[in-house]
Amino acid sequence: MGRIKTIARRSFLVGSAAILGGVAFGTYMYKREVENPLEAGLADGEVTFNPFVKIDAKGVTLITPRADVGQGAYSVQAHLIAAELDVDLDQVRIDPGPPSAAYYNGVVAVEGMPIAATSETFLARAGRGASDVVGKLMGLQLTGGSSTVPDMYDRLRMAGAVARETLIAAAATQTGLAVDQLRTEKGAVVLPDGTRLDYVDLAAVAVETPVVEDVVLRDPAIWQSLGKPHQRTDILAKSTGTQEYGIDLKMDAMVHATTRTNPAIGGGILGFDATEARTMRGVQAVLPITGGIAVVADNTWRAFQAADAVACEWGPSPYVGDTKQQFAAVAESFIEERQDSRFKDEGDVTAALETAETVLEAEYRIPYLAHAPLEPMSVVVKLSADRLDIWTGTQIPRFVQDGAAALSGLDSDQVHLHVLMSGGSFGRRLEDDYVRQAVEIAMQLPDTPIKMVWTREEDMTHDFPRPLAMSRARGAVADGAVQGFDLSIAAPSVTESSLGRLGQPAMGPDVAIVAGAWDQPFAIPHYRVTGYRVPAMVPVSSWRSVGASGNGFLHESFMDELCHAAGVDPLAERLRLCSDDLSRAVLEEVGKMSDWGRDLGPKRGRGLAFTLAFGVPTAQVVEVSDTPDGIRIDKVFVVAEVGRVLDPVNFEAQLSGGVIWGLGHAMNCELTYEGGVAQQDNFHAFEAMRLYQTPQIEVRGLENGEKIRGIGEPGVPPAAPALGNAIFAATGQRIRELPFSKSVDFA
Repeated sequence: MGRIKTIARRSFLVGSAAILGGVAFGTYMYKREVENPLEAGLADGEVTFNPFVKIDAKGVTLITPRADVGQGAYSVQAHLIAAELDVDLDQVRIDPGPPSAAYYNGVVAVEGMPIAATSETFLARAGRGASDVVGKLMGLQLTGGSSTVPDMYDRLRMAGAVARETLIAAAATQTGLAVDQLRTEKGAVVLPDGTRLDYVDLAAVAVETPVVEDVVLRDPAIWQSLGKPHQRTDILAKSTGTQEYGIDLKMDAMVHATTRTNPAIGGGILGFDATEARTMRGVQAVLPITGGIAVVADNTWRAFQAADAVACEWGPSPYVGDTKQQFAAVAESFIEERQDSRFKDEGDVTAALETAETVLEAEYRIPYLAHAPLEPMSVVVKLSADRLDIWTGTQIPRFVQDGAAALSGLDSDQVHLHVLMSGGSFGRRLEDDYVRQAVEIAMQLPDTPIKMVWTREEDMTHDFPRPLAMSRARGAVADGAVQGFDLSIAAPSVTESSLGRLGQPAMGPDVAIVAGAWDQPFAIPHYRVTGYRVPAMVPVSSWRSVGASGNGFLHESFMDELCHAAGVDPLAERLRLCSDDLSRAVLEEVGKMSDWGRDLGPKRGRGLAFTLAFGVPTAQVVEVSDTPDGIRIDKVFVVAEVGRVLDPVNFEAQLSGGVIWGLGHAMNCELTYEGGVAQQDNFHAFEAMRLYQTPQIEVRGLENGEKIRGIGEPGVPPAAPALGNAIFAATGQRIRELPFSKSVDFA
């Protein structure tokens, strides 16, 4: 990217996607500026230039509104502002800011549109622009879909540049010098004689200075930190155990609560007996809440113990309650009446399959998966007559605010949400169910600060998991080449389930059902991908990389089967079929890194997988050994194209973490249900990759594309198929169901 340009101040309020997409939307509601939430309550001498920068007597505050759930979002947002504002991050405060429409996400809605990342047609550009319109009109403040950097890259740089140029103008007013005689350096405007005017000292003058509306962004070539290895702002605290998460919050006179609700989510409670629990040490109250009970005590452990002592009579499961029956419902959904989408339909697949020399058929399955963040759901609330305060980590602050307001009977502006660092999420904090429970408790205990924490068992059994899914694939090979690929995927709708809980409509086909499959950049002559919507069963939600998390396995495992059936090298055939230059470069690079084609020796194998997800072409090669103790994963090579690597250290960490996350779940993890209840209720039954099993991971980022992309999720989808393809190469065993531990042991 690396372009220098003049951008109007309104762009960081309107957003960049509609402007850069080349589409103009003329509605008044879209074009008008969004209110700056920092202007409310400014004291004398305090100044804000836009929703992202505030200066007061204590210093400079940078607003980083995209949630940090472990991916380094606060750090990269702060660096983007600081690169233009010309401050070091040890000079500033970083704050996630209040819930506000000014912090809407103009990029994330694209993931719900049938727009291939490789398409540059007028309709594709218009759709990307429409995403910004939707985000702004809805005030969609949301973190997800690897959208933080793509959405904020220009907006935050512009915010920093506007503040910088306005401070220079203020200094010019104060000194009588011309603007072009002044420069900035490390939080100060510098005069020609070297005198430094600190930003803090200029704040009072800047209040009266007209905001500079047109700015020139700095050339990335002169960036001091961005694009170079640097330390994330939270690394020291996290490395020393001093980082405070939501679960660590303490307040004077605080009581502690936990909840138990029907483990068959939505089943309700018929009655309960709390006689024993109310006599237990430290217990202050046992309260009814929707679907269950809450226990309030003088510490969390006592609340946990008392909650277990409450005898609850649960209502029946409201959905198909057993995993075997659930998969049967998926299998029954490959019918015309349940067809949800067919975004890819090229050539004549039916004819190709009827006339092919060789036709392959295969069925693949993926299970439900829990989010299982290390920090279980937790929140602190305090309700008074006309004010509700909420302290928690969340990816959906405005939805949390509005939901709490509706439940408590307050107006939204009476709900004060304080967003905290999250100890993981992987999509779980896109929900507000745990906050609603805490508000119900607070309504029965007003004027009391209440910390509500779930047990690990409550967290696991009340998760909204990644949905199960099944694919039925048919393929044609002839003349040593893949000629036809017909992939059908059936799954429940994440979008319908998630938006329904937030009171939002889900319109049209659910792209998530086929994401990471329909939009792959391969010019197969006869190529079709069809999505089928399974009727709602277990309530489901977004999981790290959403639909692509499973569809990468469904698509790339069968692609590998077709390559072997055609007698062609899997990398060479993908390169031959690849229709996108950026994706081809990724495949070529992973081949070079892994020395693809080199003989690994007996009982060893190498597997390749590629997935284009969230606009990021990502390829992985996994090497394994078949040992007497089971399959050992030796090494992983991963390459991704993101346009610009803003933080090389965190880039490597995020891709490596995605690989480990993807491999660990593919090896061992699944949620199964009996009577509507999840059977895996803690980490002993939902085992991730162990430290001794973790392979050496070699990462490379390419910067050939013009578009800035995010990297939090794209490392996940290729991991499972690359491992499965490697196991096949080493053993000859083709595994078509996850987790792999159902079929093989791991060393």
